[in-house]
Amino acid sequence: MARSLKVAVIGAGVAGLAAARELKREGHRVVVYEKGDQLGGTWVYDPRVESDPLGLVSNREIVHNSLYLSLRTNHPRHLMGFSDYPFTVRQNGDSRNFPRHEEVLKFLDDFARDFGLVDLIRFNTEVVRVERVDSRNEEYWDVESRTTRGLISSHEVFEAVMVCSGHHTEPRLANIPGIDKWPGKQVHSHNYRVPEPFRDQVVVVIGNGPSASDISRDIAIVAKEVHLSSRSPDVKVSKLDDHNNIWQHSKIDYVYGDSTVAFEDGSSVRADIILHCTGYKYHFPFLKTNGIVSIDDNRVGPLYKHVFPPELSPRLSFVGMPFWAIILGTMEFQSKWIAHVLSGKLLLPSKEEMLADVEQHYRHMEESGIPKHHTHLIYPNEYEYLNWLADQVGLPPLEGWLKDIYNKLFKIARILGERFRDEWDVDKWIQEAT
Repeated sequence: MARSLKVAVIGAGVAGLAAARELKREGHRVVVYEKGDQLGGTWVYDPRVESDPLGLVSNREIVHNSLYLSLRTNHPRHLMGFSDYPFTVRQNGDSRNFPRHEEVLKFLDDFARDFGLVDLIRFNTEVVRVERVDSRNEEYWDVESRTTRGLISSHEVFEAVMVCSGHHTEPRLANIPGIDKWPGKQVHSHNYRVPEPFRDQVVVVIGNGPSASDISRDIAIVAKEVHLSSRSPDVKVSKLDDHNNIWQHSKIDYVYGDSTVAFEDGSSVRADIILHCTGYKYHFPFLKTNGIVSIDDNRVGPLYKHVFPPELSPRLSFVGMPFWAIILGTMEFQSKWIAHVLSGKLLLPSKEEMLADVEQHYRHMEESGIPKHHTHLIYPNEYEYLNWLADQVGLPPLEGWLKDIYNKLFKIARILGERFRDEWDVDKWIQEAT
């Protein structure tokens, strides 16, 4: 007979909603904690920015969301649905394959409503402490929370905890030689919303990912000049073909007290602002495990298959750790696996076997020259990872076109630049690939 556990889910974004649905399906009793006043996590637009634009001041008021106003998805909607609940075009909605962020939030609202998840969520309730307690040889988790409006604290005991709080809140900054004496302004993309603050400024944007590309083009509308800096060794200084005021550069070599930013390609520019589009740190300040789970250079571990800490499994788990992945599919399949394990339908390997698997992964990274902060990067093996998860819960393998769509997406984006969202006929490509 399947077990029914009382499970705390921390966060009501995509990961938390996926977790809540799969737990509910397995008959578990679910409480979802959400700090904000609505579901959707990173897909909720909040015009506020933090008082510290770099996110270094520890006692600052933290704005959880990082969404900028102009954002459109960088994955086609074909990759942004659940296996049994596709991200279809809504009536009077944004019909494009790469819609705006509002459309994703509406999709998540519909998902939560259709699967009866909204009543499971405690809105405006922040989890401040999660700690394991032992009572009569039984393992429980004490979850301390407080309301974000009335600051009323409470404790509740759960049999399992799923951490679904995301990792797009704590900025990760570039290490720039000379930055201590550089007189200009610095901002992390976590605190970027609209281009107006960059009007008539010379801006250096650090990064080579989707946010750097999107934001540089967004602010170029009002900025005097935009200079993109990438650490890729193949980059040469050049002006982007589709913009008159955006230049591509290599990595920053040094910044000087007269506002000069010098690049390794030999070029330099006097800049007003450096904008860090350099990603985020995994950060779980509420989680107290006495060092069993630690974070070292963005490696959260040890985690078996990016989900279970062997020493605390299966009652503690993480959803959504991998990046550069088919995000919704990954979170859904991870959640199915966890829910099945908690119900007793599936068994995990022994603690020793799980730790050995983690160590093997670490050794492979080291032998392949993969930096520690890419521990949870599953590209280019996201297809194999999803199929492994699917196999655990008895689902058929994924459709074959999913295996190549990431490579195709990157290639099209490099060729077409910002036009790729509107000019790539995804439906035609999928039809030809199947």
